[in-house]
Amino acid sequence: MNIEETSLAGLKIITPDVFRDNRGYFTESWNQEKFQALSIKNHWVQDNQSRSVYGVIRGLHFQKPPHQQAKLVRVLSGRILDVAVDLRGGSPTFGKWESVELSDTNFRQLYIPAGFAHGFAVLSYEVVVFYKCDQFYHPAADSGINLSDPVLNINWNIPESGRIVSEKDKKLPGFEPAGTYF
Repeated sequence: MNIEETSLAGLKIITPDVFRDNRGYFTESWNQEKFQALSIKNHWVQDNQSRSVYGVIRGLHFQKPPHQQAKLVRVLSGRILDVAVDLRGGSPTFGKWESVELSDTNFRQLYIPAGFAHGFAVLSYEVVVFYKCDQFYHPAADSGINLSDPVLNINWNIPESGRIVSEKDKKLPGFEPAGTYF
């Protein structure tokens, strides 16, 4: 298993070992002992899966304290640009974002600690995304930031004319550089 640190403290790219032969492949996507050795010690309580088509952008989502979530995101089929934005008060990278391509061929996973907003753009014809959460979904804590926020200026790799965004996500507020999120 390989782990890559990103420019945002705590945000990690994990690539599990993949064993291939003439039958296909085998990979271990989650092993508590191995992840704990990588300092990922979350107790996962909820698994989520979504299917989307090219051009869909979901996000940027997070849950407000005390229900903030860490996530472990991977792609079962297709390809996405996964984006995490640091919203941790006092963090030297507050308001910065990182993106990574996750796909069914690169097997990468993105570990997103609590205190980040999360979103993704679908780059393939369709995609199935699977992610673990360490807190249950709480509707009253549900929040987000508009994915088109000019301060963040995220390059989603989808032309504006080809984006498919939910009405809920279109109405999310912009990023507040002086805001207190976490």
